[in-house]
Amino acid sequence: MTCDVTDFDQQEAMVRAALEAFGRIDVAFANAGFGAKRGFLEETPELWRDMVLTNVLGCAYTIRATVPALTESTGHLLLTSSVAGRRALSGSLYSATKHAVTAMAEAARQDLNETGIRVTAIEPGMVDTPFFDDRPTNALEPDDIARIVMFAVSQPSHVDVNEILIRPVSQPT
Repeated sequence: MTCDVTDFDQQEAMVRAALEAFGRIDVAFANAGFGAKRGFLEETPELWRDMVLTNVLGCAYTIRATVPALTESTGHLLLTSSVAGRRALSGSLYSATKHAVTAMAEAARQDLNETGIRVTAIEPGMVDTPFFDDRPTNALEPDDIARIVMFAVSQPSHVDVNEILIRPVSQPT
């Protein structure tokens, strides 16, 4: 179903639809996001606003909307951060949003610790997706990320993989 992650009512509707269709939610994956050109004089303030709302508030709304169902199922919450969320990139507001997501994942893990919900931050480097205007060579493939996600969610219930940083071999930083 289509969902604007920056609209909490739509997030709640998505959760209701999933519960009606499947009866439970075992995994929630906050994966929506986009970037912008580096440089604090680049892009428009409107694009920045939309990026911050999508990348940061969208994740927070996903957490809030899914926690009751994940508590019921003792499920797994995944948030997409980035290698850019582990180190600052010159002139990158995107990097700041992904630092926020990495921190949010740890904050959620601590907050949900007694519920049994597992929380994982996925931190990919370059992935060959439309995220880049010029598709990178020697990048990760989307299937590489899917395998990492499946690794995290397939661990025994007593194992909580908190962060997974994944980069292509040729990515220098």
